[in-house]
Amino acid sequence: MTRQFLIPPPLHQGSRIAIASPAGAVDADVVHGAARVLTSWGFIPEIMPHALDRYGSFAATPQDRLSDMTEALTSPRYDAVLCSRGGFGAVHLLESLSKLPLRDFPKWLIGYSDITALHCLMSSEGIASLHAPNCRHIAETGGTDPCSQRLRAILNGAPVSPVESATHPLAIAGSATGVLRGGNFAVLSSLISTPFDTITATTDTILFLEDISEPIYKVERMLHTLRLNGTLRRLRGLIFGQFTNYRPTDLYPTVEQMIAPLVGDLGIPVAFDFPVGHVSCNYPLMVSAPVTLTVNAHTTSIISSQ
Repeated sequence: MTRQFLIPPPLHQGSRIAIASPAGAVDADVVHGAARVLTSWGFIPEIMPHALDRYGSFAATPQDRLSDMTEALTSPRYDAVLCSRGGFGAVHLLESLSKLPLRDFPKWLIGYSDITALHCLMSSEGIASLHAPNCRHIAETGGTDPCSQRLRAILNGAPVSPVESATHPLAIAGSATGVLRGGNFAVLSSLISTPFDTITATTDTILFLEDISEPIYKVERMLHTLRLNGTLRRLRGLIFGQFTNYRPTDLYPTVEQMIAPLVGDLGIPVAFDFPVGHVSCNYPLMVSAPVTLTVNAHTTSIISSQ
């Protein structure tokens, strides 16, 4: 975790982007729609051979998904890899992908949700990646919305403005600089104590968390794990994104009301309700890259130091 992180080089007109499906099965129309948008941006999208297969709820067999991802991540033909969707299944590939010389071919890996597992792989290899919208969002918006345009700018190496949101009433003010790590909370928790655990042993992390349809007791349990193993006290900052489809309870009408007592004594800035996760505009964030988190009375922002 002390090695120098590689920031993938920017893309250019004519750069090839592999579209792969390392996890759940995806509708062909969604992938083709995203490919049309990438083409309009000046890139050359290539749909990997098994990206549109179906094997139960998975995009393809583990062997075929591994074949596609191996080619996408290691072939100099491709300059970036867009994961078509999340779902479940990326964990099947981690052990084999970790044996590849990924640092010889640094390129942007793009996706979120279950793709958090692959972000952890890239982080363990010392390569930054993009927690960003997948094919459905890009296809449905036509690539013209702020989130898609931010993704386009990052891929092109253009300067990007801070990601900002209104400060939540339960937020804890402050400012911190560190390395941004995180993603889907359930996926991150499942990787604790594995070679792909990128959050529990670091002391420079600004951690962001999001999830969907997780019962409140599971979110609370995962937070207690991070508190009891000392992770929370080693963080420089903490960002809670969207916990989509949260089911209110009498005790905790909002997820923030459950979380706040567990993080109030950490002495670090804490943000809530940040625009990242399973929402209409999932703002792209560079995972494993330096950022500054600022939480003030009115505005919360993440500024890339890259």
